[in-house]
Amino acid sequence: MPGEISSDSALVLFSGGQDSTTCLAWALERFARVETLGFDYGQRHVVELGQRAGLREGLMAMKPAWRERLGEDHTIDLAALGQISQTALTRETEIALDASGLPNTFVPGRNLIFLTFAAALAYRRGLRHIVGGMCETDFSGYPDCRDDTVKAMQVALNLGMGKSFVLHTPLMFIDKAATWALARDLGGEALVDLVRRETHTCYLGERGELHEWGHGCGECPACVLRAQGWRRHAGGL
Repeated sequence: MPGEISSDSALVLFSGGQDSTTCLAWALERFARVETLGFDYGQRHVVELGQRAGLREGLMAMKPAWRERLGEDHTIDLAALGQISQTALTRETEIALDASGLPNTFVPGRNLIFLTFAAALAYRRGLRHIVGGMCETDFSGYPDCRDDTVKAMQVALNLGMGKSFVLHTPLMFIDKAATWALARDLGGEALVDLVRRETHTCYLGERGELHEWGHGCGECPACVLRAQGWRRHAGGL
C-alpha cells in the first residue's frame, strides 16, 4: 500500500540527458526495482524529454537484469516553475552571466522542487532511494547542485514526510570525463554509444549534427562541459 517503503527500490530523476542516463544505469546495477521520473517545466530543451523512452529501451536491451529491474516511468508537469522563472532555460534569451556571477540558465529552486516532488512520488510508490545527477565538480555553479544542498534536502524531506529516504548523487564529486568513464564501467561501449547518440544535454535543444561527443550546439555551457569531458576521457583511453 502507499507509504510502505521498500528498502531495495529507487526512483531516478531522469531527464534524458547524459548525467541522468548514467545515474539510471548506476541505479539499475544496485536496486531490485527502479522507476524513473521526468519533469516538464517549460524548458527550452524540452526535446530531452522525447529521448527518455528510447533511452529506457536501450538500457533494458543491454542486460537482462536491467530489463527485469526497470519499472514504471513518470512525468510531472511543473509548468508553474517555468512561468515564474525568467531564465535562459525557460525563455528565448541569450545565455550570459548575471550580476551575481551565475549563468542565467540557473532556474532558482529547480532541484529543490524536483527533489520534493520526487520524494512525494516515492512515498506513494514505496521507493526508498532517490537518485539524481547533481554535480559540484564540472558544473555551472548552481547552488542547488551542491552536496550540502542535497544533504539538507534529505534531512528536510525525511522530517517532513516521516520516512527514511536516501538521496544519492553518484556524480557529485566526479568530472565529466569521469562520468563518461563511469558509463563505460557500467555498460561498456554499448552504454557509451547510447549516451553519445541518444541523450540530450544542449540548453538550446539543438539535435542536428552528431559530434564526437553527441548532439548539441557546441557552444552553450552544457555542450562545452560535455565536449570537454569527452575529449579528456577519450584522450585518456
